[in-house]
Amino acid sequence: MPMRIGTPMPALDGATEWFNGSAEEALQEIEGRPVLVHFWSLSCGMCKENLPRVAEWREKYREAGLRMIAVHMPRYPADTDVNAVREAIATYGIIEPCAVDNEHKVRDAFLNDHGYVPAYYLFDEQHKLKSFAAGEYGVKVIEPALERLMGAAQHQPAEQALA
Repeated sequence: MPMRIGTPMPALDGATEWFNGSAEEALQEIEGRPVLVHFWSLSCGMCKENLPRVAEWREKYREAGLRMIAVHMPRYPADTDVNAVREAIATYGIIEPCAVDNEHKVRDAFLNDHGYVPAYYLFDEQHKLKSFAAGEYGVKVIEPALERLMGAAQHQPAEQALA
């Protein structure tokens, strides 16, 4: 059963490795801010096609407070190659903290039982789930929710939006 709207963001425990920061740094960065957690995989062509769109959101909404965490979730044994993940992070310009979930512990914490990739979990500044989308139409489903959430954040006084 997928996570329900309003569910608190799960812990990021269990990642086998982190790139672009540690779990602790990622949690400090997102404290009091909306966050988009996106799952992707080396073997997922759709993920690779959507990563530039995710990067656009990161830049577009950064000033309004949005932060991101990437989670690389392997679908096949070859996807567990950490060097290949490192290369893909560089190739696709993933600059946000990226957890490597080779043991699927983060996937399980997010109740992504079917291992959907790409998968997008949007949390508000209290880290309550606002929207979830996955698969082929995931970016089209999550984008309006992201626009609504970030539009609301942009209309708050600056000290609240960026606190």
